[in-house]
Amino acid sequence: MADPPYRVLALDGGGAKGFYTLGVLREIEGLVGTRLYETFDLIFGTSTGAIIGAMLALGHSVDEIHELYKKHVVSVMACKKPAEKTARLKLLAEEVFGNKKFEEVKTGVGIVTTKWLNDRPMVFKGSKDQAHGRHGTFKPGFGCTIADAVQASCSAYPFFEKKVVNTPLGDFELVDGGYCANNPTLYALADVIGPLAKARENVRVVSVGVGEYPDPKPKLFSKMWWARYLESVELLQKTLEINTQSMDQLRAILFKDVPTVRISDAYTQPEMATDLFEHDIKKLNTLFIRGRESYAKMEPQLRSFLV
Repeated sequence: MADPPYRVLALDGGGAKGFYTLGVLREIEGLVGTRLYETFDLIFGTSTGAIIGAMLALGHSVDEIHELYKKHVVSVMACKKPAEKTARLKLLAEEVFGNKKFEEVKTGVGIVTTKWLNDRPMVFKGSKDQAHGRHGTFKPGFGCTIADAVQASCSAYPFFEKKVVNTPLGDFELVDGGYCANNPTLYALADVIGPLAKARENVRVVSVGVGEYPDPKPKLFSKMWWARYLESVELLQKTLEINTQSMDQLRAILFKDVPTVRISDAYTQPEMATDLFEHDIKKLNTLFIRGRESYAKMEPQLRSFLV
C-alpha cells in the first residue's frame, strides 16, 4: 500500500502583510474542512509566518489568528521607536503563547531565525526527527519557549531590537529570520528530504507569501526624517524580497521534481502601496481579501494536493 502524501506548509515573512497570508489560509482551511495542523505534516514559518505557523501548529484556527492580528499587529506596527516595537511584540508573544514549549505542538514545525554574531540561521524545531545531527542532545526548540522563538523570528533589526534567547548550548543574540530565509520553503524541504527521508514524489508543498506591492512614497512636503525612514524601510523590504525570490529560484532548481504550489501575487496599482510596517486596518483588510482571491486561482491544484 502506498504511503499517504507528506504535506508541507511554508509561510513567508512580511510583517503586517501577513494579513494576505491569512486570507489564503482561510480559504485552504475551508477547502479541507479542518484545522490546518490536521492537514499539514510540517509547518515552517519566518517572521509573521512564524507567528501564524506556530499558532496553526498549536491547533488554532485561521479565524482565531486573524482576530489576533486585527487586535494586536496594528498596534505593534504603529510604534515608531525600536524599543516600543520590541516591547509590544514581546507582550503579544507572551499573551498568545504564554510559556508553551515546542513539545506542545500538534504537528511538525520549524521557526526560522538568524544568529547576529555569525550570520547563520538558527531554526527552532519540534522533533528530533528533523535534526540533521546531534540527536542525542536534541531538545525541542533548543529548550526555549515558543514565544521567545517567534519574537526572535520577527525581530527585524534595526526597526526592532535584537532578541537574546537562553538555551542549554548558551545564549544567542537573534534577529529576523527573513535575513537568511524570508521564504522558508527550501529549509523545510531540507528537513523533509534529509532527516525525515520522505520520497520526493510523495511530498506536496504549499508555499504562501505575503504578496508584492509598490513601496509607499513620502509626501511632497513630508519631513526629512520621515523620508529617510521610508527609504530605510524600502531597503529592508528590497533585501527581504531579493531573499524571497532567490530562495524560490533555488527551490525550483534543487527540488523541481517536488510538487509545489506557490501563492504570492503581485499588485502594481498605486493604491496598493504598502510595507511590512503597515498599520492602516482598512488597507490590511484589503490584503486579506486579496489573499482569498489569490487562493481561488490555485484552488484546483490545491484540491488535488490536500483533499
